[in-house]
Amino acid sequence: MSPAEIRPGRDEDSAGFIRLIGDCWAEFPNCILDVDQEAPELRALASYFAKAGGQLWAAEKAGRVVGMVGTRPLNSDQAFEICRMYVEAPERGTGLAQRLLEAAETHARAAGAQRLVLWTDTRFEAAHRFYEKRGYLRQGAIRILDDISKSLEFRYAKPAAGLVVEALDAAAAASAERRLSEILIACVESGASVNFIRPLAPEMAHGFWKKVAADVAANRRILLAAWLEGELVGTVQLNLDTPQNQPHRADLAKLLVDPSARRRGVARALMQRAEQTAQCLRRRLLVLDTLAGDNAEPLYRSLGWQEAGRIPDYALDETGAAHATIIFWKAV
Repeated sequence: MSPAEIRPGRDEDSAGFIRLIGDCWAEFPNCILDVDQEAPELRALASYFAKAGGQLWAAEKAGRVVGMVGTRPLNSDQAFEICRMYVEAPERGTGLAQRLLEAAETHARAAGAQRLVLWTDTRFEAAHRFYEKRGYLRQGAIRILDDISKSLEFRYAKPAAGLVVEALDAAAAASAERRLSEILIACVESGASVNFIRPLAPEMAHGFWKKVAADVAANRRILLAAWLEGELVGTVQLNLDTPQNQPHRADLAKLLVDPSARRRGVARALMQRAEQTAQCLRRRLLVLDTLAGDNAEPLYRSLGWQEAGRIPDYALDETGAAHATIIFWKAV
């Protein structure tokens, strides 16, 4: 069967849009679409987006609207909002949602967007997983809507373009768990020295990131994430939970870059941002360890990290063979 065609949305698609949104909302208790009282723009949605300087798309199959998405500029920070993203239930899992999102993101980037933002109902858990897999993370407070459905919405956002490194708050750290687990598993599989043995079980990876998110919430850890052209591809951490007599120090840990994004400056950008963050926190001495011969060792040396010493037979691999580790330090 041929895939749905994605085309510009038209005002005459209104009946299809209203039916699609109503069907999607009806999958959740007490989620009611009241067009005339709360969403009259659906009667001429293409014109509504055009007036806002945005764009609307419809996915059509056999003459039926089976998906939709829109984007429009926001008033600050060169941000664009992704909105009205819906896919009919039988079309989910076919790649249509990804194609629709890519159309909206591509348009926003071409229009100069530096950040992409969206709001999604707290009940739409499958949508949350979809957005998180594509680099969007929760940001800020929950929005309360005074509507008939008594809606609560999460705000998701991500950098739109270029190589960007940001510190994650507790909400973002929690919503990053799925994507960071994928990166961790891929790095372990490629032989990275990060305290795990391949093959790394997904549940173990998820458990690790849950603990990291808890540390972020408790201000014991700084979690940095890197996006490359809108895709979340890397991370590194600063452990601030040091002994009482070492408040000037932090441990740098878990430098991870998705194997598909390596040799594009991601690891260096993460390290440099970690060092800048440590300076801002007055943590003037940083320490890390890595297995001797690890791929990151030349990077650490090129950034001015000093070798303090080596410990033989420090860690075992999946075959049981023992490997030495190197302790590095740097004053920042």
